[in-house]
Amino acid sequence: MTLPNFIKSNNQVTARWVVLLIDISLVVQTFFVAYLVRFNFTLNFGAHHFVYQLPFVAVIALFSFYLIGSYKGVIRHTGTRDAYNVFIASLLLASFLAIIVFLNRQFHILETFTIPLSIITIHFLLNVLVLVASRYLFKYVYNVFTKGTESGRKILIYGAGESGLITYAAIKNDGKSNSKVVGYIDDNKSKKGKSYDRVPVFHSDQINETFIEKHQIKEIIVSIQNIASSDLLNIVDTITNLPIKVKIVPPVDNWIDGTLKTSQIKEVRIEDLLNRKPIYLSNPEIQKELKEKVVLITGAAGSIGSELAEQISQYKYKQLILLDQAESPIYDLQQIFIQKGIKNFECIVADIRDYDRMYSLFKSYKIQIVYHAAAYKHVPLMEENPYEAVQVNVLGSKIVMDLAIQHKVAKFVMISTDKAVNPTNVMGATKRVAEIYASYCASQKKTQFIATRFGNVLGSNGSVIPLFKRQITDGGPLTLTHKDITRYFMTISEACQLVLEAGSMGKGGEVFVFDMGKSVKIYDLAKRMIQLSGFKYPAEIDIKIIGLRPGEKLYEELLTDNENNIATHHPKIMIAKVATVNQEELLASIEILKKKKLSEKEIVKQLKAIVPEFISKNSVYSALDK
Repeated sequence: MTLPNFIKSNNQVTARWVVLLIDISLVVQTFFVAYLVRFNFTLNFGAHHFVYQLPFVAVIALFSFYLIGSYKGVIRHTGTRDAYNVFIASLLLASFLAIIVFLNRQFHILETFTIPLSIITIHFLLNVLVLVASRYLFKYVYNVFTKGTESGRKILIYGAGESGLITYAAIKNDGKSNSKVVGYIDDNKSKKGKSYDRVPVFHSDQINETFIEKHQIKEIIVSIQNIASSDLLNIVDTITNLPIKVKIVPPVDNWIDGTLKTSQIKEVRIEDLLNRKPIYLSNPEIQKELKEKVVLITGAAGSIGSELAEQISQYKYKQLILLDQAESPIYDLQQIFIQKGIKNFECIVADIRDYDRMYSLFKSYKIQIVYHAAAYKHVPLMEENPYEAVQVNVLGSKIVMDLAIQHKVAKFVMISTDKAVNPTNVMGATKRVAEIYASYCASQKKTQFIATRFGNVLGSNGSVIPLFKRQITDGGPLTLTHKDITRYFMTISEACQLVLEAGSMGKGGEVFVFDMGKSVKIYDLAKRMIQLSGFKYPAEIDIKIIGLRPGEKLYEELLTDNENNIATHHPKIMIAKVATVNQEELLASIEILKKKKLSEKEIVKQLKAIVPEFISKNSVYSALDK
């Protein structure tokens, strides 16, 4: 069954003036019924007086409904708010009629306008009942026309609490949705067999493949507010073994104007299943630190750099300089900032390896704070290109650090990586050298140098999750280097909060590390991503083990064997007590790395000299460790 064209017009919303006319018509009819009720369903009342009274009632009703705006609600979305407006408008109508009757009795203005107060009361009650009922009736008819006679996509809601009931109402009231809620799932056995709005509640033990096939379930929506990641993980691990898709209702804070829309119900992301609590940092010192400052972000077009720029844009800085050598990504960032109306920023295309270019920028903008995110970070590529890794991660970083001291920058925050800890690859070793040089610069007591170490960042360029998503889209298989490989994960937002916290907390020379909870087994993560995408593992999409890549670790670390933790005011943020190095040897070694004629093996050998704990794994450079 399809919706008639006259109902489809005007975006399928009944014109307000039509609603108003219908309401007035119903008020006139209920006025007649009120007389019938009052006189025991006989016509033993003055018909002459009744006919005179009708126009007055219609006009007063028009005025009351217009004043309250009870006719403005979208009928197909009728809810408690609309019923309340009808109640108030009907009460106002009854009040006006009662006042007019009282005045007429006192001053005898119109002899025909002598409505008994009992009729006004009956009329008020009938108006509330009929007008509210008519709206829900129209809503029902609309849903029948729009959704047709077919049952549509059948779904289950996981959670029979308040959030689950709100989710059901949102789906039911969405005229564009072709979904039908078959039932609720709940772990509480006392709710089993109950029903809400004629929708039954099933215990989670009842949900199996036979149940899904019998009821033709296509989707399960998890609707539990403030659910812990570990609990969500257990639910999803159970559900994803079934041939259905899993979605989740967002937190109440994310609902639009406090109302849940079906468009906000999204598929469960792997980020939702990290078995750890997100860390939210709140430090008023960050505002004080950035206020009226000129801030430079290198690598601003990257995953971390762009999120860092987004967060800093919320503070009252003087000027924000966004620098990157990648033209298209920095242009995209520029357009995003313009669209958002962000002021006092400048996007610059420049290479941190170009000393003269960087010198002119420091001199021109009088930079006061630097967040150094520019780096080459892909382990296999840098293993094959150690010269480029050194040029950017070591020598490029050195240029920016030296200029920061030369131009009296107040603070320099360097973004490092957990791969700098006991490095097994060129990329990690170059980042460790940069950390060591930052520590050396901090010892000069001119600029405060701070380093921050992260684990893997969810959704960043080149991370495993976007790779798995592309492989799932292509039909698989998902490629995994080792079945036992594990990684720490954090969100980009959390990473950047840590950078800002370090910038305000650090006094110079610290390496901040982050308590990232438990490491995640990538093999389990890959299986969950396959299942969350609605595919069966391994029948539809499989996982292929391809072997560890050059320089790749099975397990990541956040501290070296020689480092200890120092607590900070935040229980999840620590300071690594790094070993000191001979400054003269460090500077001499870096000077050697500057030589253009070094072979790749000579470059890696020199890195190992600076970072003695650098032991290559699965690499052609392993021979240098013998």
